[in-house]
Amino acid sequence: MKHLYGVTTAMVTPFDSEGKVDTHKVERLTEFLITKGVNCLYPLGTTGEMLRVSVEERKRVAEAVVRTANGRVTVFIHVGAMNATETVELAKHAHEIGADGIGAVTPVFFGANDRELIHYYKTLSDSVPSDFPIYLYSIPQCASNDLKPEVARQIAKECGNVIGIKYSYPDYLRINDYLTINEEKFSVLPGADRLFLPALAMGCDGVVSGISGVYPEPFVAVYKAFIDGDLTKARRLQRLAIRFCEALKNGSNMAYFKEALKFRGVDAGHMKNPQLDLISEDAAALRDSLQELEQQLDQALQSS
Repeated sequence: MKHLYGVTTAMVTPFDSEGKVDTHKVERLTEFLITKGVNCLYPLGTTGEMLRVSVEERKRVAEAVVRTANGRVTVFIHVGAMNATETVELAKHAHEIGADGIGAVTPVFFGANDRELIHYYKTLSDSVPSDFPIYLYSIPQCASNDLKPEVARQIAKECGNVIGIKYSYPDYLRINDYLTINEEKFSVLPGADRLFLPALAMGCDGVVSGISGVYPEPFVAVYKAFIDGDLTKARRLQRLAIRFCEALKNGSNMAYFKEALKFRGVDAGHMKNPQLDLISEDAAALRDSLQELEQQLDQALQSS
């Protein structure tokens, strides 16, 4: 089974001015990211405004990404939804269209106990072939449900196609606990972009990064330097990647991502109501900071 690794990019979802998905822009964004050297694509997660998109629109986005990628990079579709019925429907669809695997966030907003979490993922696992890989996705600060290591361990034990987790809370000790699952063969990727290099050093397979959906280059360079064994270069590039994270508000507002992509010449459309596009003053300030960072990025990549 394939797994996520390296720079796994969490993609934004482009909407038109009426809030409808624009699949042509999805295709162009997919092509842009592939040409920049990312290793994997992860559409329709938090960065993709997952819970604001209908099931049918999510299917269209998934199809556009898989079709455009055409096997050139690994594609895992995020399928987590507000109820298990929709999650299963999206999981089956992802398998049918030829995605490499899926990820699924824990149940959100409403509290779920450990027994319910295990049942949820067991239901998902049973709905797709046993060789179709699944990543758990824990983002407790947003989902209101925490996936404890012992629970993740039990899920992986009962579900042979649950092969890893995306963990989007900056807790090194918890990451280390996840890394011990399944005799240390459980794939772990942080969702915190700023933890990329230290997570690699701990044994994680990569990062699921929203910032790399706008600026893949510093993250791709960090990964290459790490693989090449040049930790000095990797540290320098990681510090620069963190500056891009800060400029883009660490992924707390996708309007910054879409405005930054527009600055880069990639039209990623609009936000979906109730969120709004940036006002002109914020957009101008963002462009100024990115222009300065781009100069530093060019210098860093040329010197490497």
